[in-house]
Amino acid sequence: MGFFGFFNKDKKETLDKGLEKTKQSVFEKLTRAVAGKDKVDDEVLDDLEEVLVTSDVGVDTTLKIIKRIEQRVARDKYVSTSELNEILREEITALLEEYDNDNGNVNGNGNDPYVILVVGVNGVGKTTTIGKLAYQFKQQGKKVYLGAADTFRAAAVEQIVIWGERVGVPVIKQQMGSDPASVAFDTLSSAKANDADVVIIDTAGRLHNKVNLMNELKKIKDVMKKVIPDAPHEVLLVLDGSTGQNAFEQAKQFASVTQITSLAITKLDGTAKGGVVIGISDQLQVPVKYIGLGEGMEDLQEFNRREFVDSLFKN
Repeated sequence: MGFFGFFNKDKKETLDKGLEKTKQSVFEKLTRAVAGKDKVDDEVLDDLEEVLVTSDVGVDTTLKIIKRIEQRVARDKYVSTSELNEILREEITALLEEYDNDNGNVNGNGNDPYVILVVGVNGVGKTTTIGKLAYQFKQQGKKVYLGAADTFRAAAVEQIVIWGERVGVPVIKQQMGSDPASVAFDTLSSAKANDADVVIIDTAGRLHNKVNLMNELKKIKDVMKKVIPDAPHEVLLVLDGSTGQNAFEQAKQFASVTQITSLAITKLDGTAKGGVVIGISDQLQVPVKYIGLGEGMEDLQEFNRREFVDSLFKN
């Protein structure tokens, strides 16, 4: 069971509603792909490949899924087009389950807080995701600290402070232009001294200067370890799902500068590009941990692979 609790009815309804645009797009394409066909043959598989690629699943991941379905067709000899939805559900769920979705014990190790380092470019919903995470951890009775280590943008610090006030959690900050590692050090020191359960650190995402970003993230991690030796326990990359293939590129770029242990895909409610969730997780071999399905505090959900795929391919 994830630490947001079991997948309840309200979350299921939010998921179904949030994926509505993607689902409609996929179903329209699937319907055209199997029109007039009784069984899954080479032509249907070719059309299915196009459906998945144009749904932002990505070419490499699409080819994996098609290969799995080809193997089933060869094994079962006859697969009707009416079975295709169920087969897609099973194979995509199995693909996603190859990546462990347990990124550590959020209750912390011993007396130390659990530390989440959040990365991602500006505009993807990074600060909002941090605020919603803080809210949901607090709802569970956890003591949360936020660190405003994106010191290169005044707006970033202001946003974190606003979220801290809104949620009712302390924010550790310094002057704009301060050393981000110094902010991280102060945040962890204060959180540890005050028996916090969870620490979430924001960072700057300047992908146009990857060397500087790599050095900065390394410095932040090194300084964290002086306070909590095994921190950070999680490096969460936030991506905007509505950008489709651009999100793929951002994911690859960030993976090249730092280790990513989990993903949060935001803004899925306003797009037909929900298939990107499947492709990014598969290509990075990193689990999607959270998905954003709206503006509300509760609309950031812990990712449930089976529920996600069922919702995507449900009539």
